[in-house]
Amino acid sequence: MLGATLDARQYVDLVQHEVGRLDHFAMARLAQAVYRRFCSGRFVYIIGNGGSGANASHLCEDLGKGTVLSDDQDKRLRILSLTDNTSYILAWANDTSYERIFVEQLRNLAEPGDLLIAISGSGNSPNVLRAVEWANGHGVETFGVTGYSGGKLRPLAHDGFHVDLNDMGVVETMHMVAFHYVVGRVHAMVRDHFQPQPQLRAA
Repeated sequence: MLGATLDARQYVDLVQHEVGRLDHFAMARLAQAVYRRFCSGRFVYIIGNGGSGANASHLCEDLGKGTVLSDDQDKRLRILSLTDNTSYILAWANDTSYERIFVEQLRNLAEPGDLLIAISGSGNSPNVLRAVEWANGHGVETFGVTGYSGGKLRPLAHDGFHVDLNDMGVVETMHMVAFHYVVGRVHAMVRDHFQPQPQLRAA
């Protein structure tokens, strides 16, 4: 934990430095991947453990609500965080194994053309990896969100966003910085979907 070894100013300086290193191309690709599901009517699923699970819930809420422009909007983003069905998760974990808590939900819900956003700071969470492996084999696009070395998730997912830093707290913070950009970008694309911008005519 960097907060245990740095004073507050050093910590803030480090966070500012890491923000400057974020992969903005990957952030834009994630926004496009989500928007494609809005256009196609396919589902977006998000998974993660611990702080990454909290980020999954936060991203799901922001994207689900942040893409609704009016109460009578007929087309909405179909999105679900698989971290939030507590009794379902506990049943699979208790009766079989914790590795199956996400993949078994995908087996019930996911279809080809859907998107799975898999968040793992280490990149090595077995339940996340198992879900991504299943998704890859069943026509579901996978987007890994990682830290540290990227672990097994980084090369396993079809695409990804990586924070090259060995501190879980700052990694999770950088993930949320990226996610808040994604929410804003998808909101703008949905807005333009309903209200196309006028084309400028050549002089």
